[in-house]
Amino acid sequence: MHFDLIDVYQPRPSLIHRLDPRVKLIGAVLIILTAVMLPDDGWPSFVLLLLFLVTLSWSSGLGWSFTVRRAFVAIPFVLAALPLPFLTPGRVIWVVPGLGWTMTAAGLTRFLAILLRTWLAVQAGVLLSATTSAPDLLWGLRALGMPRLLVGVVGFMLRYIFVLADEALRMLRARSARSPKLADTQRPGLVWQGRVAGMMVGSFFLRSLERSERVYAAMASRGYAGEIRLLAPPLMKRSDWIALSLLSVSLLAPITLALGS
Repeated sequence: MHFDLIDVYQPRPSLIHRLDPRVKLIGAVLIILTAVMLPDDGWPSFVLLLLFLVTLSWSSGLGWSFTVRRAFVAIPFVLAALPLPFLTPGRVIWVVPGLGWTMTAAGLTRFLAILLRTWLAVQAGVLLSATTSAPDLLWGLRALGMPRLLVGVVGFMLRYIFVLADEALRMLRARSARSPKLADTQRPGLVWQGRVAGMMVGSFFLRSLERSERVYAAMASRGYAGEIRLLAPPLMKRSDWIALSLLSVSLLAPITLALGS
């Protein structure tokens, strides 16, 4: 099995790509923690952290806007915080006509801060996944002490999710071939569609379970003992330690700016 179909890794001849996976994992966590630690009204600090991420994206050979564009996928998930401007007490800045809902300055500030934090955190994750291959990421997680079972589950999910997707497509194709109602011009009723979908989900679960048993038996017969081992795991070089130190020092700038403002 290969990661080619789902791996978002973008190979480039950059220093960031050549860094140890542990350095990039720790760096992504530090960036996310920095975004979380910034105060709600620390707009200059948010801008500085954004410029830092954009610079990292450019230096990795991915371009200025690579992480910025791909991080917009997180915006729909922030809609859960949309009621905050209307539920947070404070100075009223706008009243919804006809409804009487009041938007406060503190609530709007809180919502925008959550939006920026999420956007910056996703940018860090995008940069990490684009500069580190999936096998290196899994090895780095295990080297940093993540439980072996959790790393194994994530690894198998990455390896076989496209196999399950292909199985689902085959089941849909078979349903279309064996269902005269789908060939009619009249759309089937919701009750019929729900009944068929329920049977398909059950069948898909059983097929996935059987396939997982066969895969595990094949791996156990080849010496699999709970984790994938590398013949020559990478070692931390001087450049890795220097890069981690520079990253840690650089992240102190937005925190210091927020504290001083």
